[in-house]
Amino acid sequence: MRLQSIILPILFLAAAALALAGCEHATRAEAHKTVPVSGPHFTDITQAAGIDYRWVIPGPRPLNILQTIGNGCAFLDYNNDGNLDILLVGTNHVALYQGDGHGHFTDVSHQTGLDRLKGHFLGCAVGDYDNDGFDDIYLSAYRGGALLHNEGGKGFRDVTQQAGIKPQPWTTSATFVDVDNDGLLDLFIGNYAIFGPNTQPQLCRQNGLETACGPRFYQPEKAVLYHNEGHGRFLDVTDRWKAIGHGKDLGVSCADFNGSGRQSIALANDEVPGDLLQNQGHVFVNRGAESGTAYDANGLIHGGMGVDWGDYDNDGRPDLVVATFQNEPKNVYHNEGGGFFNDRSAMLGVAAKTQPYVAFGVKWVDVDNDGWLDLILANGHVQDNIHAIDKSATYLQPIQLLLSRQGTAFEDVGAAADPAFSTPILGRGLAIGDIDNDGRMDALVVNSEGAPLLLHNETPNTGHWLLCRLEGVKSNRDGLGAQVNAEASGRKWLRLCHTDGSYMSASDKRVHFGLGAATQVTLTVHWPSGAVDVYPDQPADRVVTLREGAGKKK
Repeated sequence: MRLQSIILPILFLAAAALALAGCEHATRAEAHKTVPVSGPHFTDITQAAGIDYRWVIPGPRPLNILQTIGNGCAFLDYNNDGNLDILLVGTNHVALYQGDGHGHFTDVSHQTGLDRLKGHFLGCAVGDYDNDGFDDIYLSAYRGGALLHNEGGKGFRDVTQQAGIKPQPWTTSATFVDVDNDGLLDLFIGNYAIFGPNTQPQLCRQNGLETACGPRFYQPEKAVLYHNEGHGRFLDVTDRWKAIGHGKDLGVSCADFNGSGRQSIALANDEVPGDLLQNQGHVFVNRGAESGTAYDANGLIHGGMGVDWGDYDNDGRPDLVVATFQNEPKNVYHNEGGGFFNDRSAMLGVAAKTQPYVAFGVKWVDVDNDGWLDLILANGHVQDNIHAIDKSATYLQPIQLLLSRQGTAFEDVGAAADPAFSTPILGRGLAIGDIDNDGRMDALVVNSEGAPLLLHNETPNTGHWLLCRLEGVKSNRDGLGAQVNAEASGRKWLRLCHTDGSYMSASDKRVHFGLGAATQVTLTVHWPSGAVDVYPDQPADRVVTLREGAGKKK
């Protein structure tokens, strides 16, 4: 979050006609009808959906670095009814909204006990750590944190202390990940910086005005890896397994980027080199600098915030995107194989379109089901008085939707997708998921100076799709860490099963495929256990459950 000036761009209003016909699903959000447009189209249905929540930043202004860190959110299915629910995280205000699968949500915070939680909560991670079939939650926090066990879809119980999870100094993003493929999800917790009420400086002077200081004024806090020992207990193995990065972590995302069968960890760090903790089996080696992901294309460090893995060019290897500060390219690291990456942000047109903004939340998502991953970014500055310091800069900034042109370039179509994309907000957390199971991926965006945005995907004329719910047997119950391949008519796609990525948020655990014109595909699942299952002749346009061991052996 380097404190520099910001240049306001002119948003190009562009939306290309999509050639692929799609399948309209019956369960649209009832309060809204699709508007006839030619490109991606979303509608902000927050109020109509029944979401009544606001973030308010307490304390004096100008804001300091802690006040402006922001918040996270999640899509999860807490009661296992097949419909996504919504989790919103704030200080002393954690709210859960139960979805009905038709775009309507009911506040169940009291019934589930979440309204009784007290703490400086910031973000969240979601995963079924005890394999009982129900999503558990870890809440990241400043000087705290909470592990919440899901009691059979009826409520949550704080088990932090009995699980052996210690209070953290300043947790940002976290993730549930099975690092040793023993079938139990472990917990990786990123930490940010050493900061308290007596830390100096609290504010810095810029152009004669006091404002938030950048991260270089503070020493780093380091991440922690907890191994799941079973029976509800976790053990700190950070030092033993050398899961150590540079600190000042803001984004965390895991993937098997090198085909090793093990989950490695990418960390987006703030104004220190990024980390790529390569999993070598009960020990990690930091390959950030060696791999080419620690710096940008010019060899410079950046203010890394959100991070996410996804195969944007469909070459069968996961690529990495890192959201960064203003005047810094948002890095798209192309996986070249052999453990090496190349920053293609400028070549793809991403750098020029995103450079003016301070980006936090970021997710790969195929919004029009054409089979190519697009990008959504949630933006917002870190100085609430930046406009008084620099007249060309703004505190509140628009959400961006970058549409992929078959993996060769990205076009900013947010302004044409919905007014919500052009309305400036304090963007922080971002999650993606399909709230009405119609195959079109929706988005949930945190506005840390206001209400969340629930963006319902109403894109017409989309391609065909599949939404895959994995059920691990030897692997962890939800198959987190699995790689799923789809093949049809000479086209191939790789998608990942994970809830992490973005910024302090968690997304739909189901694996989404946009299939373009394909109406039937063969699926191959590479499970964390090492098993490989093939599921041939899967018809498109439905939600399918893939159980480990139920497919044909490859």
